Amino acid sequence: MQYKKIYQLLASAALVTALPLSALAQGKEPVKVGLVSSKTGVWAEMGEEVIRGIRFAIDEANTKGGVDGRKIEVAEGDDEGNPDTGRRAAEKLARDGYNLLIGPIGSAVSLAIVPNLERWDAAYFATISKTDKLTGETCKFRSFRTVQSDTIDIAMINEWAPNIKGNNFAIIAADYAWGRDSAASFKKAVEAKGKTVATVLFSPLGTKDYSPYIAQLKAANVDGVWAAIPARDGINFMKQAGEFGLMPKTPVIGHAMLSDFMVGATGKIQEGMAGTLGYGVDIDNPRNKAFVSGFRSKFNRAPTETEGLAYHGATVMLEGVRLAKSPKPEDVSKALHGAQIETIMGSLTLRAADHQLVVPNFMARVKSVDGKLRPVVDQTYSPAIVPSASPLCKM
Repeated sequence: MQYKKIYQLLASAALVTALPLSALAQGKEPVKVGLVSSKTGVWAEMGEEVIRGIRFAIDEANTKGGVDGRKIEVAEGDDEGNPDTGRRAAEKLARDGYNLLIGPIGSAVSLAIVPNLERWDAAYFATISKTDKLTGETCKFRSFRTVQSDTIDIAMINEWAPNIKGNNFAIIAADYAWGRDSAASFKKAVEAKGKTVATVLFSPLGTKDYSPYIAQLKAANVDGVWAAIPARDGINFMKQAGEFGLMPKTPVIGHAMLSDFMVGATGKIQEGMAGTLGYGVDIDNPRNKAFVSGFRSKFNRAPTETEGLAYHGATVMLEGVRLAKSPKPEDVSKALHGAQIETIMGSLTLRAADHQLVVPNFMARVKSVDGKLRPVVDQTYSPAIVPSASPLCKM
């Protein structure tokens, strides 16, 4: 009887050895991603790109056998660009087990999600939201940011500001966390260079008629305008700035306003416009070239800035699963804490102090390439200029 048991054990071991790794991996707990983004609302066009970039990263990983031999499953929710709606959508996904959360655009939505992560047993990856609060007073151990923050953008502007022509500027920004951060940071940066900011205007999200704001900007008679208006609102502003004669007569510098969908929707009004760019297809390294090539093969075009940033954030999240050898949010968070990650923007550090990915940054200008207007990287700024973590972050 004993010999029979030994034989059965040996036979079972031989069978396990003979099974392909893919078959063994099917028994592993899957990676469950909660993809929350804007399918409706002011960021709907941008949300479509975010979802496409994240799903491309996930499909790419699944084609190669998943992560750590685990299949990646995705469930989606619509945040409608609204903080309360986004929080509810994220909570539902997390409670259903899709607790690696990613995808919101608006900083207010991200700020509504982050305080609840431990209660939901979730982790969160901000791929688009830039407000400094996410890596400042609102930072959490289970929250990560893979895109440039306002502080990182303004560190670049500090380097670039001496080259801005003119001495007197105006600001128009969306009236919410990111827009106000952007306005305050730009004002501080240019005033430190001895320049002045004559006018600061804030427009509510969802503004359709920008003519009163444009009239004030024209009356200010400034040398340039710093603009931080997202998505559909940004398109409305730039179209009306052209119609009412603000652009191109007065140079407008865009904070996150050179996205391809904006350029495509505004005719030629943005041609020559300078501004910040979080990601560009021009980034010259093997990983980015492979991503751009793969994306072209599937969609017959290059990825947009938003799609690139979303893909970038998703690959960082999946790398956390690989490093942790676990899909559990707590394990992933521990594995990414201070980790060095290979990305489409280079080999980068996820800073332990605040979970900000220390990324390079880019100034770009809208130019015609192969007969089509798109943002083209003019200057690249090393992660070396990224400021230290905020003392307000207490992990």
